[in-house]
Amino acid sequence: MLLCALSIFGIVALIATSLVQGSKLTLGLFGWKFFLSSGWDPINGNFGALPFIYGTLVTSAVSLVIAVPLAVGVAIFITEMCPKMLRGPLAFLTELLAAIPSVVYGLWGVFVLVPLLRQYVNPALMKTLGWTGLFQGPNLGIGMFAAGVILAIMILPIISSLTREVMIAVPYTQREAVLALGATRWEMIRMGVLRNARIGIVGSVILGLGRALGETMAVTMVIGNSAASISKSLLAPGYSMASVIANEFSEATSDTHTSALIEIGLALFIITILVNALARLLVWAVTRGAPPRVA
Repeated sequence: MLLCALSIFGIVALIATSLVQGSKLTLGLFGWKFFLSSGWDPINGNFGALPFIYGTLVTSAVSLVIAVPLAVGVAIFITEMCPKMLRGPLAFLTELLAAIPSVVYGLWGVFVLVPLLRQYVNPALMKTLGWTGLFQGPNLGIGMFAAGVILAIMILPIISSLTREVMIAVPYTQREAVLALGATRWEMIRMGVLRNARIGIVGSVILGLGRALGETMAVTMVIGNSAASISKSLLAPGYSMASVIANEFSEATSDTHTSALIEIGLALFIITILVNALARLLVWAVTRGAPPRVA
């Protein structure tokens, strides 16, 4: 059993070692400037990962803005307000979203979501929020906003299910104590449940962020894949770290190009591990390590 457990560490170590070995060429040529440069020219051997880092961060941020309120609202309803008859089916359907393959989300995004955004959502956003500069330019449907919406749907079940588990871990004595003091139902949820579960909720959000950072196929199919562009507008096409690896790795003709893509993978690997470790730590702090405080 010990060997089985240690094999996990061995697999992670092998992945990290192979990524470091594969990216040695660009690590030596560009150093830290690789992550601060925006040029991406495989023909002339000039590589910079900044546009891909920007696209990854923007799409992940959009997904969190959309998914977090919805996920927390779903978790509150299922845990505190939903009739017992519907609690099981709703929880099952919510978690079922996490089982749908990424490529299916991508196909749905291309054939359903993108036309809806292009015809209805984007024009409304351009009309009301165009002055911010975030919704300007040609309305193509595909772009960083479409990728963010797809990611929001994909991370919603993760955040919702973990938030629900953390809320369930709050003792019912907390709820009863707040209600006994004359609080309304919403005040009980806000002060007796959410206040004690807030660290775990933050942990679930960070875990959802880790999923959004590393998502590949669905994002690749709707983000537009515009390599060397950093645009303020969310409607503009972009590129993420995962999607550039998926699109260009099989077409890389030079050792430098391959090494640059592997270095992007190494950066994404490290970021994902750190984000997931932080999320697990925060969730553990609520569910095991931190006793609930009196509201």
